[in-house]
Amino acid sequence: MKTQLTMDMEEALYYYCLEQGDVVVEEVTMPDDQGIVDTLSCRFLPTGELEWRCYEIKVSKADFRSKAKLSFIGHYNYFLLPLALYDQIKEEIPEGIGIMIYRPFDGVVPQELLSPGMLTIVKSARRQALEVDNGLLTQRFMASQAREVRKAKMVEKGLALYSSEQLFQELKKREASDLAAVDGRFYQKFLAELEQQTVTDLRTELALLKVTQGLQQKSHRRRTEALE
Repeated sequence: MKTQLTMDMEEALYYYCLEQGDVVVEEVTMPDDQGIVDTLSCRFLPTGELEWRCYEIKVSKADFRSKAKLSFIGHYNYFLLPLALYDQIKEEIPEGIGIMIYRPFDGVVPQELLSPGMLTIVKSARRQALEVDNGLLTQRFMASQAREVRKAKMVEKGLALYSSEQLFQELKKREASDLAAVDGRFYQKFLAELEQQTVTDLRTELALLKVTQGLQQKSHRRRTEALE
């Protein structure tokens, strides 16, 4: 599971790439056992060629020194690191690989700032030959973008995608696992709010029923008086 720091850095990098005029997507699986690129961006050059940049996000020493394959297959390749981690491992960065550091914004971030922090290039990457066929890389890039579009559409539709039974089963799972981690208070709050909403709805229906009955009784009396 990604840490909050990882997600913040990923978000900051996404908006940074957009500001550079690049097309960008996260988690692109490479062919031929080349691993997964954390973030891959594509830049359209005036010549009509595509220029690819790969970014690997690392948030700790253990993460940086793990045996997971580094998918530095682009024309330019970068590590994205928190400032504190950069100070600890900067001498271990391979030759030719660039370094970007992340600094979170202090305090409350203004709404007009979409990014949670600032990125700075402290070492530029050296251009290298593309290590994956350009056509195949484009296919993987497009497939990853299609995946993100599907996810966005699912989020937009929200809970309407799921049956009541599926939602109930998910709630039962959460009651027994992550909701228990907060002493079940969230789950109990959910039940309390659901019960309160049910009571409110019933009271509203009863009030409407009383009004309707009152109107019917008045109408009946008027008809009776008219007949007399």
